[in-house]
Order: sequence, then structure tokens, then C-alpha cells
Amino acid sequence: MVNLKLQYMRTRWLPLFLMVVLAVLPLITTLIGQDYYITFASRVLVICIAAVGLNLVLGYGGMVSFGHALYVGIGAYAVAVLSDFGILSGPLQLTLALLVGGLISFFLGLIALRTSGIAFIMITLAFSQMFYYIVISLKNYGGNDGMVLASRSDLFGLSLESSTSFYYFVFIFLALSLWFTYMIARSSFGWILRGSKLNARRMTALGYPVLRYRVVAYVISALICIVAGFLLANLTRFASPSYLQWSLSGELIVIVMLGGAATVFGPLYGAITLLVLEELLANAALPFLPATFNDFVGSHFMGFIGLFIVLMAMGTREGLSGLIVRKADK
Repeated sequence: MVNLKLQYMRTRWLPLFLMVVLAVLPLITTLIGQDYYITFASRVLVICIAAVGLNLVLGYGGMVSFGHALYVGIGAYAVAVLSDFGILSGPLQLTLALLVGGLISFFLGLIALRTSGIAFIMITLAFSQMFYYIVISLKNYGGNDGMVLASRSDLFGLSLESSTSFYYFVFIFLALSLWFTYMIARSSFGWILRGSKLNARRMTALGYPVLRYRVVAYVISALICIVAGFLLANLTRFASPSYLQWSLSGELIVIVMLGGAATVFGPLYGAITLLVLEELLANAALPFLPATFNDFVGSHFMGFIGLFIVLMAMGTREGLSGLIVRKADK
């Protein structure tokens, strides 16, 4: 009984502890005089929000989408294009992005979700790449060079120019997205979605409209990614066509699987682990390695990240969340 209680506390309190650390992170970076880490942490949280959105369809629904970068791009370009027309209101920008992106995801979902497996992957990838090539062909909106934002979006007169204030703005969205995922996972909607992942035919035979549930889940996940795109454009003050590329979709898939699919905090574990590791390796900042080897690692950091992902996939199918639970069992 005591062991079960300890296991429960370890697995439940770790996410809470992590959220507390993230909440006080700006205070820590201010004390050590490293403001750069605030910007980097904001990027990690933004990517995590996008991964939370993907986790809804990939983790809970079993739908491997290679096109969710499309929705990140829609959120980012909504900010850039509307700013170009002098519309700086953040709530208005986000509302229009959600409306347009929601309609696109609804119609795309109706088409793609009538298929499964490789066909679904290819359709989502094709639509994402189609929009990517449309964006780079629009020379009036930056084309291949993207669009630069003169300033961040206006939030009811509140300034988000400060790195710390923007970080907390992103942190609030992250907390809301995690809470929303938790509520969905516990709801009947979440159970039906997981049931369709295990056996869609059986769920249909039981009378559940599987396609309808999947389309709704797909649209919700797209909307969360649009929010991430909105935040990403404001963070970088830039909207890049690369936000729509398949490589970002692939990175989000890796983050979800690395952290643990169909778990609430899996995307957070995955985003922190992958992006922090990428930052350390790319900048050759591993203190326990000799300088010469650090330079070699920095030049080939993507290969080492790939090796890490392979080892993680071989070591645990449940990702970091599963690893944490197994450690708590001991």
C-alpha cells in the first residue's frame, strides 16, 4: 500500500514540480543574468503547445498526421499578413486565424480521415506541402524570405515586448492546453477516440460515429497548433515558410513519441528533452566532454540526436512518460 502511494506521488508530482520550475524560470535567469534562456524557454513552450495539439490526434486517436505544420504556419502568417495591413490586435489576429484554419482543417479532415495508414499520412503531407509552395510563390508577402514583424501583437493595450511578460503569456497558453487535454482524456469523447484507435470497426459496430469524432479531434488539434503558430510568430517577430514544411511536422511527431503518446505531459517531456539536447549539442556546450570532441559533436549534432531517438525508441515504447512510471514502480 505504501509502495503504491509512493508510486502515485512520484508520477503525479513530477509534472507539477516541472510546471513550478517553468513558472519561476524567469526569476532564475534574471538572477544569473542570462536573459537568452527566457527566449529559448519560450520557444520550447511554443513547440510544446503544437505537440500537445498533435498528441490529440496522434496519441489519443492513432492518426499519424504529417501535415500539422500547416496549422502552425497559418497561425504565424495570420499575424504577419494582418500586421502588414495595420491590424495589430492580437485577439483579432488569433480569432481570424482560428476561423480560417478551423475551416481548412475541417474540410481537410473530412477528406483525409476517410482513409488511414499511409494514405492518411500522404494526404496530410500533400496538403501541407501544397500550402508551403503557395506561400513561397506569394512574393508580395515575403515569398521564400518570409515576413518580418515590426512589433509583437497588441493585447488589449498590454505590452508583450518584454521577454519575461511574453514568456508568461506563452506559459498561460501551455497550462491551458495541458488542462484541456487532461479534460478531454477523461471525457467520454476521449474514451471513444481511444477506442477508435484500438479498433475503429468495432466502435462503428457499437453505433459510435467514428468519423465524426475523428474530424472533431482533428479540428481541435489544428486549432491548438494555430495558437502555437500565433505565438511563434510573435516570439521570433517573423513568419517563415519553414513553419509549413514537413520537417516541422516530423519534429512534432518525434516530440510526441519521445515524451509519450496519449499522455497529458508527454509533449512537455519530449519538447524539453529534444530541444534542450539540440541546443546543447548544436552549440557544443556539453561541460563533461573535451573541447575537441565538443566541436565534433557540434558539427554533427543532428546525427547524435538521431542516435538518441533510436536508442529511446529501442529502450521504451511508451516514451519518457512510460520510463518515469517504470522507475516509480521500483
